[in-house]
Amino acid sequence: MNLLQNIPPPVDAGDWTPLPPFNEDDVSEHGADAHRVSVNAWGNPTARCSLWWRSTPRLANERLGVIGHYAASNAEAGMNLLKQGCAELAANGCTQAVGPMDGNTWRRYRFVTGRGSEAAFFLEPDNPPEWPQHFEEAGFNPVAHYHSAVTDRLDYEDSKACLAEERLVRLGVNLRALDVSRLDEELGTVHQIICDSFRNGFLYQPMSLPAFRSDYQQIQPFLRPELVLIATHQVRPVGFAFTVPDLFQSRRGQPIDTVILKTVGIVPDPAYAGLGRYLVQQTHRLARALGYRRVIHALMREGNVSLNISARYARPFRRYTLFAKPL
Repeated sequence: MNLLQNIPPPVDAGDWTPLPPFNEDDVSEHGADAHRVSVNAWGNPTARCSLWWRSTPRLANERLGVIGHYAASNAEAGMNLLKQGCAELAANGCTQAVGPMDGNTWRRYRFVTGRGSEAAFFLEPDNPPEWPQHFEEAGFNPVAHYHSAVTDRLDYEDSKACLAEERLVRLGVNLRALDVSRLDEELGTVHQIICDSFRNGFLYQPMSLPAFRSDYQQIQPFLRPELVLIATHQVRPVGFAFTVPDLFQSRRGQPIDTVILKTVGIVPDPAYAGLGRYLVQQTHRLARALGYRRVIHALMREGNVSLNISARYARPFRRYTLFAKPL
């Protein structure tokens, strides 16, 4: 089956051609509007990307076009492909291009732009160091910066988190672990919290519950349910923290002594101020009790409240960048 048969041709095809070796799951599930590849004189692929223009996130008054699934063997091929991709997005009504992003922020996005000395961790994006330069050479500039931080101070009790915990417990907020025996129902709960907490977030775009369940069910074999916390208040789900062991340590022949705090979501209600701090501190406590030595606070956007919480415990070790270009 030709998964690319319904993709429209580019505005100026040149030497572009569909790229069958795209990951088949990406092609069938990510809903791109086009898949493009540049080839050399011998017909060998030299760069590839996917483009989205019909259903994309919002950013101010811009109509965004998105470039993702990016790969290039050299700077010239990458730069030319990106320029042609931008021309195609503009021809389809987009006013700004954003990338790398595989359609939206629920999927893989951002480049590693400050690697540091720490090894890659589970669920972290990765890329060759030269790919961000391809975007810059094609006229893109940073639109958002992110970093990951790590702490081994799992016995540290943050005073602000402790005060928040005391107040929230008095209010009747409870923390419980994910119940994998009813995973579909639990994923529905987490999906609702995410939709509520990130609705006004940077580049937020809704994801359907079936698609969300499909994505997160793939991670189920790697979970430690004790490390996935759901906060409730009078039965209402009001927050969650998603943490997973760093399985890449095992691949490297190391004992798994690190967990990754990937996402914290809190419903927007002043009554739950401080719940993020409480969830982070409780995650540290649980990780320590389970025998882990370190916690990674993963992929936080600079300017978010999460950075203020993380800074009480952790030191940054990796930086990432998302790029944009006016069209």
